[in-house]
Amino acid sequence: MIIISAIIEITPQLLRGLGITISVLLASAIIAYIVAFVAGLSRVSNNVILNKATGVYVEVFRGTSLIVQLFWLYYAIPMLFGIQLGSNWWTGVIAIGLNYGAYLSEVVRGSILAVDKGQTEAAIALNMSRYQRMRLIILPQAVRMMLPEFGNYTIQMMKATSLVSLIGMRDILYYGDIMRSTNLSQAPLIYVIVLFIYFILALPFIWLTRKGETIAKKGVVS
Repeated sequence: MIIISAIIEITPQLLRGLGITISVLLASAIIAYIVAFVAGLSRVSNNVILNKATGVYVEVFRGTSLIVQLFWLYYAIPMLFGIQLGSNWWTGVIAIGLNYGAYLSEVVRGSILAVDKGQTEAAIALNMSRYQRMRLIILPQAVRMMLPEFGNYTIQMMKATSLVSLIGMRDILYYGDIMRSTNLSQAPLIYVIVLFIYFILALPFIWLTRKGETIAKKGVVS
């Protein structure tokens, strides 16, 4: 009974940060998806400058820690260049979006390249332009192959939102840390509840990922 009463007391306090967690996830996911398609398509472009510049972005953001990128955007850029990215909410969203956009751009690139080359050859035989081939033949098949990985990375983005507590954002983990600092004896229970909340948040994305895997098996010529 003591544990149940503690759970009833702790959970509403943690859920005060739910709005921040969800808003950061949705905004950063939108940025990541847009960046992924722009960078992924640029990586298969015949424009050498665009291709190389995008490659540098992808390798930098994939090769460095998200925490370092978060601190760089929040502390270093304003101090070194006097550029303010806005509130800490925007800083967190941009950092997560650019980081996972780099990873997802490789998913986009790989899926495009995985489409059977016979499809491209058939489209050329039908006198389709490069734009028409990409829009009508390649992308519809590539997008299906992307769905499972997009789902997996969205789940990772959801978990990465916990890092925004490091720049003072009042998300779920922020309130968990506050409660733990005022009552160390309840720390294990607090973090178990935090863990459970994140798991519940992940369940819809896990289900969507499973659906994406089913869709990916259909409509792709092998």
